[in-house]
Amino acid sequence: MIALSPTPVLETERLRLRAPQGDDWPHWHAFHETDRALMIGGGPDQAPGQSWRAFGHVIGHWAMRGFGMFVFTRKDDPQPLGMTGPWFPDGRPEREIGWSVWSPGAEGNGYAFEAATAARRHAFDSLGWDTAVSYIRTGNARSIALAERLGATLDDTAAKPDGIADCLIYRHPKEAAA
Repeated sequence: MIALSPTPVLETERLRLRAPQGDDWPHWHAFHETDRALMIGGGPDQAPGQSWRAFGHVIGHWAMRGFGMFVFTRKDDPQPLGMTGPWFPDGRPEREIGWSVWSPGAEGNGYAFEAATAARRHAFDSLGWDTAVSYIRTGNARSIALAERLGATLDDTAAKPDGIADCLIYRHPKEAAA
């Protein structure tokens, strides 16, 4: 296994958050080709190789920005459950806290909330961010609920990313990170 180095590892009560690695590819790919991934640009009708390129984007973000999405696992099980973290690819108007839950069995257990809370704290405290947004596709009820549970509020004045007209923008205030 080849891993990015050096990258931080975050821990919560139940979870470990680490940089993505090659062994995560089958889990990402399985998720990215389902209807569950439609809200992040995946899905069963994607072009061949799109899932591979998207995962390369996730890993490459760490190399190009020095930070990126963390893959989260339970501390007692290394199987990836999803990913969350600071995200700012070229062309985005603002820094983002993003998330996706890859495993249907991981939904409804509070893992995404726990992981996103730790990742947001890292963005504000370690990376020095003053604010962050979450770009959420209209109709993604689970992500909207998570953003609101995280204390983010809808910001109708924020700029939308190019190519994503159907999104809501939730703002995470710095004081929510503590």
